[in-house]
Amino acid sequence: MLLKRKILFASAFTLIVIGLIAFSLFSAEKAIDFNSQVKPILNKKCIACHGGVKQQGGFSVLFREEALAKTKSGKPAIIPGNPEDSEFIKRLKSNDPEERMPYKHPALNNDEIEILSDWVKQGAKWGNHWAYISVKPTEVPDVDNDWVRNDLDKFIFAKLEENKLKPAKTADKATLLRRVSLDLIGTYPSDKLAKFYLNSKDEEKAYNILVDSLLASPKFGERWASMWLDVARYADTKGYESDPNRNIWSYRDWVIKAYNADMPYDRFITDQIAGDLFANPTDAQYIATAFSRNTPTNDEGGTNNEEFRTAAVLDRVNATWEGLMSTTFSCVQCHSHPYDPFKHDEYYKFMSYFNNTRDEDVSAEYPLLKNFNDSLKNELNQLTSWVKTVAGKERAAEVELFLKTGQPAINSTTADELMNSVIGNHNIALFFKNSSSARLKSVNLEGVDELILRYNCSKPDGTMSLHLGSPNGPELKSWKVPQSQGYQNVTVDFPKQSGVHDVYLKYSNASVKNPDEFMVYFDWFYFTKQFPGKDKPEYLARKKTFTDLMDAQVPTTPVMVENPLSMKRKNYVFERGAWTSKGKEVKVGVPNSLAFAMPKNAPDNRMGLAMWLTDKRNPLVSRTMVNRLWEQLYGAGLVETLEDMGTQGMAPTHQELLDFMAYQFMHQYHWSVKKMLKEMVMMATYRQDSKVTEELKEKDLFNKFYARGSRVRLSAEQIRDQSLAVCGVLSNKMYGPPVMPWQPEGIWFSPYNGAKWRTSGGEDQYRRGIYTYWKRTAPYPSAIAFDGASRVVCSPRRIRTNTPLQALVTLNDSVYIDMARKLALRMEKIGGNTNAAKISKGYELMLYKTIPQNRLKVFEELYAKALQAFKKNATDASAFMGDKQKKFKPEEAAMVLVANAMLNLDEVVTKN
Repeated sequence: MLLKRKILFASAFTLIVIGLIAFSLFSAEKAIDFNSQVKPILNKKCIACHGGVKQQGGFSVLFREEALAKTKSGKPAIIPGNPEDSEFIKRLKSNDPEERMPYKHPALNNDEIEILSDWVKQGAKWGNHWAYISVKPTEVPDVDNDWVRNDLDKFIFAKLEENKLKPAKTADKATLLRRVSLDLIGTYPSDKLAKFYLNSKDEEKAYNILVDSLLASPKFGERWASMWLDVARYADTKGYESDPNRNIWSYRDWVIKAYNADMPYDRFITDQIAGDLFANPTDAQYIATAFSRNTPTNDEGGTNNEEFRTAAVLDRVNATWEGLMSTTFSCVQCHSHPYDPFKHDEYYKFMSYFNNTRDEDVSAEYPLLKNFNDSLKNELNQLTSWVKTVAGKERAAEVELFLKTGQPAINSTTADELMNSVIGNHNIALFFKNSSSARLKSVNLEGVDELILRYNCSKPDGTMSLHLGSPNGPELKSWKVPQSQGYQNVTVDFPKQSGVHDVYLKYSNASVKNPDEFMVYFDWFYFTKQFPGKDKPEYLARKKTFTDLMDAQVPTTPVMVENPLSMKRKNYVFERGAWTSKGKEVKVGVPNSLAFAMPKNAPDNRMGLAMWLTDKRNPLVSRTMVNRLWEQLYGAGLVETLEDMGTQGMAPTHQELLDFMAYQFMHQYHWSVKKMLKEMVMMATYRQDSKVTEELKEKDLFNKFYARGSRVRLSAEQIRDQSLAVCGVLSNKMYGPPVMPWQPEGIWFSPYNGAKWRTSGGEDQYRRGIYTYWKRTAPYPSAIAFDGASRVVCSPRRIRTNTPLQALVTLNDSVYIDMARKLALRMEKIGGNTNAAKISKGYELMLYKTIPQNRLKVFEELYAKALQAFKKNATDASAFMGDKQKKFKPEEAAMVLVANAMLNLDEVVTKN
């Protein structure tokens, strides 16, 4: 009996265990995942009417608290755990066309309704989108295969196996040499390095040396800076209608140097977002902040400076999110995000970080960093050391800031209460007639006893005075105003003041009879303190040094400088995104949906923002950068939409690999771009042959699983730089002002200033594409034909196109004809005695390979036809060679035609 009971008990226990296991498996199978199952349905079918923009019936499915809140009916539409009584589910199932949702759109299918019903039944739990969750360590797939070369390959191989695909064989050495060189330095390696690799016996060791050599090349920085300048919307002009020149090329050079030095990416971002806010910022850190000064400014007459200052601030917000964090944040300017968990007021909290800088859309583009030479830097250092001794560290910092950036000056365009005076063109400067006055509002005069102003006066014998509170208020100072030769700086001292006051500036000139004549023009005003120690002999010498440095005519670069406390701006929500409709006041802040707090001790300014961006808990910054690096190598990111990792962006093809690399990038490689790139190009995946089989066409046409090497058309810069290198004329000159290689007349139309394209001479016309002058309203034509970014706004990725115009560029553009002449000369010089040898050498210069016989035959036939044509018409030969007045041998012209066709080969303009 006892044994029977034991058996029965054991049987019952077994049944219970089996039942529990079955129940748990059933539950696990039925558990609804919000991100992968529910969110896509809501985004596609519901959120257009019930989200951030529209909330029909008072119902929104953007945030959980909104979805469960009471609707206009007074009841919630979703009751967690109770789909039968949830109006949300009832409406989806209704047969009444006036009741059924989506209204006036196709009904959800049964599977979709079942998913949503089960989701509500299970508690309507929300979930965070994968890209908004901090990067965590990712387990490497357990893969054991000889093809794998590093951990990154294991993720790729596992996915290939999952999809019943096999990787391709390794590409030949010539293809791999060209591929990795174009990817890492954007052009060809030195002949010495190429020969070393091609002739090596130990291919793996030689490839490793090749990669290290390319990463160490100064050309590396030029190639990767080209990518970054799209993100930074870098251009050599200001944009908008007049689009005049902007001297900001020092920023471009800073980016090149940063990449070459392998500046850690977190520091790279910090310097650009907040370089001016370090305790003792270097000139390089100031120049880095030009990232935010690449915004267009509007010099057109009649425009409102505050409107376009605000537009620049909004652009900085959008560039930060789209370029650094792959998130479409710009729509939150007008309303809460329709698809992602960002609220309307969060946009303006974030904008507040950028809203307190000194730039005000003035035509001079203040603040400007003065690029002092070594001698002037030495004088500045001596002066600030003396000021520190006699007046303290804080005063020395003020002097250095003013002499380096001219800040914090008051721009004359902000003057108001104008009498007999105007702001020229509403945005240029303050213009005075006779018997005129203007107000400078709320000037901080605490401890101030000196005014420095920049002005231009066209008449002698005038008198100017400063008054407190009103035009007839107490006079601080009166002085004679001499006639000037253009703008100049002048210093006026007065008794020491205290407090914050309106200051009025008055001017009169008894010798001028015409009441409508403008005669004094003001640029800026700087209220400050005199140096102490007027009675000491060193004072006059130091004052002269100060004046000389202030007046020094040196190159400048637009940079960011923060407002002092007395000039700090308030921040408001713009109702419906309109800058004139200011709603509630807000303070600085970041979106709550990213679920990690500001780092400890982060200040409420751009430095605090930079700390938040580069915090290793930030889910987006590292993912965005490794995704961008991957896109540059393979033609498409693991998330194809580089600008949008949100719920409306394309899903990642290899999310685990992306997260693994993002974690490595931060924790193992300590934000080193070069180390991350090396890991990528050492992959077996990267080294595959790019030939496409019929099986791959059917199973993976767009190479999403990487069963072969990517085949991508070169970028605009790479096509030009490669051709220059092949032709033997590529200049190695780096840095400095932009250059103007040949382009036809009539491309530019510059209103107001009549600026012209001045073709550069000497080697400057053969410099790399990154140095070509970039005018926003008329970019370099051949670059645009090959999908170069216009750089009016942040461009996270270039969309590649294939048009007949591109072939016409490489076949007919005079720049490429000129390069073909150079290539033909090189083929003649080193190719050998026969046409076949010369053509073969040209092919080898381009692709490091021996030309196939069938391809050689085509070019020989082309040469023969061209030769016959040029023999018949010597005029055509002279025209094709670029000098109609000179006679050329038809053989020369025929070889140039062949060289031109070779530069247009598909395998030459493509990275195989």
